[in-house]
Amino acid sequence: MSVITLDEPGKELLLMGNEAIARGALEAGVKVGAAYPGTPSTDIIENLAGVASQMGLYVEWSINEKVALEVASAASFSGLRAICAMKQNGMNVASDYLMTLNLVGVKTGLVLVACDDPQGHSSNNEQDSRLFAKMADLPLLEPATFQESKEMTKWAFELSEEIGNVVILRGVTRTSHARGNVVLGKLPRTEVKPRFDRSKQWLTQPLVPKHQQLHRTLDRLEEIYGGSPFNQYLGPESPRVLLITSGTGWLYSQEAVEILGLEDSVGILKVGTTWPLPTRWIVENLKRTDRVLFIEEVESFLEGNVKEIAADHSRKTGPKEFFGKKSGHIPPMGEMTPDRVVDALARILGVSYQVRTPEYEARAQEVAKALLPSRALGFCAGCAHRASFWSIKNALQLDNREGFATYDIGCYALARGPAGYYQLRVGGAMGTGTGLASGFGRLSALGFDQPVIAMCGDSTFFHSAMPALVNAHYNKSNLVMIILDNSATAMTGFQPHPGVGKNAMGEVVSPVSIEGVCRAFGAKVEATDPFDLPGTRDKILRALEDPEGAKVLIMRRRCQMLKGKDEKPPYRVWVDPRKCIGEDCGCDRVCTRVFKCPGLIWDAKEGKSKVDEVICIGCGVCADICPEGAILKEETK
Repeated sequence: MSVITLDEPGKELLLMGNEAIARGALEAGVKVGAAYPGTPSTDIIENLAGVASQMGLYVEWSINEKVALEVASAASFSGLRAICAMKQNGMNVASDYLMTLNLVGVKTGLVLVACDDPQGHSSNNEQDSRLFAKMADLPLLEPATFQESKEMTKWAFELSEEIGNVVILRGVTRTSHARGNVVLGKLPRTEVKPRFDRSKQWLTQPLVPKHQQLHRTLDRLEEIYGGSPFNQYLGPESPRVLLITSGTGWLYSQEAVEILGLEDSVGILKVGTTWPLPTRWIVENLKRTDRVLFIEEVESFLEGNVKEIAADHSRKTGPKEFFGKKSGHIPPMGEMTPDRVVDALARILGVSYQVRTPEYEARAQEVAKALLPSRALGFCAGCAHRASFWSIKNALQLDNREGFATYDIGCYALARGPAGYYQLRVGGAMGTGTGLASGFGRLSALGFDQPVIAMCGDSTFFHSAMPALVNAHYNKSNLVMIILDNSATAMTGFQPHPGVGKNAMGEVVSPVSIEGVCRAFGAKVEATDPFDLPGTRDKILRALEDPEGAKVLIMRRRCQMLKGKDEKPPYRVWVDPRKCIGEDCGCDRVCTRVFKCPGLIWDAKEGKSKVDEVICIGCGVCADICPEGAILKEETK
């Protein structure tokens, strides 16, 4: 049984931030959850999906974030509380509908959780989702602690119903994936029958009055936020410096003030309701001092909005000196840390403080260089993507027309570097690889003569690449689309997708055939096993040589992380030291320096390659790439 379903009010548990959000949704009586998996948001819906049957919920992995928001909205229109979760990139996808939904409004509570990834730990950017709240004129809440993650989520549903609109809850990687103490509340036991009220005219009123109503709601929110317990001040009555912060900055600010021993001279203003800001409360606290430092991730969102308030109410607040991202005291990118806050405060107050002495820092760098091996990002041992890009590299070299590959987001994006032999050249968003290739593929009339391969994952295909493939066929674009089908949304935790035959709640469903969809779109379709290196290479070559239309090659091999759970290794693999010629092989150790499977290691003392039996999963592909035949494989029994 999941701990988030414990009906023991007052019990204190150690919960991850995303678990706390899921628990808060349960305490609020949520009935529907929808999302497309994306770290750091994934665990919210995963936790709800895991208790769906027990708690009487409907939970789904939607095909993309826009559809997820639409599914959650349908629940709200029908009288059920609903939650929708996504990472920052997903907000771009969902915003198309969000910018209409804000004018339509909702019936029952609808909470949109946007989890940002400062520093880009598992993302291709560190976009700040808070800007969407301001653009859509929607309320924004930012929890700073794990208890707040639960309490704010619960309150967000109530607030949503009070104003009749969506409420955005922003998390970040550190609050989503760290753990802290959470005191449980009561779980409701009410049953609601969903029903859509046909008498409600959702979108027939003129847009201007709806927009006016949205702004009246913002004014009302300022009054509601003014008494919110999620906003608080900590410190002396008249501090020398006032820190204004939100989210993770609250704890980092407290730690920095304590490290510097400035509890009696520095105040901290924690803002949990970050849009719209509670103006009166902000103004009253700005009167405390003439120096203000902003601590936030990632953009200067809070900083800019508070400065606007200060300008509008300058007669009341008096002149201020502001410090933050704009002044250069806080870096304009990356995660916040206590050290960054300490450094900024020390500079402002003229306090002498070193996190580490220069001698210590220099020695630490020396030790790191001496002891820590260089580790480039790479595919897992036995990953089919390594074999796929090996074949792609060889096929493009044999084709010899300076062909290249475009890409989306997923594990395979690591092929931008040595893991995939630097085969990926341009891309960066869901479905972008095929969209770009569709564009390149129509430039032949203008003299473009390079073949283009669009790389796409199986989950990404359903998410965003299908329209681009239709576009390519419709506009007679010449491209090769390679779909890396590993039977999961692997990068975010192996969640199922429409091609797998299972949904978020574990129910068996009819899978959608990728081949069937591609053929229906008019593409020429083939499938291959990426571990069949010669066969795969030849199929890529044939597709590259075909000058007409969209060609799709599906490289199908189940993710090794899934296979390893229920299948034994197919081969026992080892290196024959008598045949291994080490650095004289190929282009200087083709297996360990070029192919780079983690299951292969270089023994510098012996001058030979070896198989790491702990890591090796027995795929046997390395035996096929060894030019000396020194790597051997034997079928397991």
